[in-house]
Amino acid sequence: MAYVVMPNLTAKFGPRKGLEGPFNFSGRVLYYDNKEGSYYDPLTDFYVEQDEMNMLHNELMRMLDKAGA
Repeated sequence: MAYVVMPNLTAKFGPRKGLEGPFNFSGRVLYYDNKEGSYYDPLTDFYVEQDEMNMLHNELMRMLDKAGA
């Protein structure tokens, strides 16, 4: 069985006022903004498009399926 050790990204990206998170999506740290209804990327200072979030979610689900198989 193999595993991956993820770095502690929450130490670098702490909580932010008005945002939920930080959340780690395969090494990409995002915050959820309830007012905007979308995820915010602090490295680019932009909100993530829904298509890109769907892609990240699908990638995460594939990784979990492989881990469970």
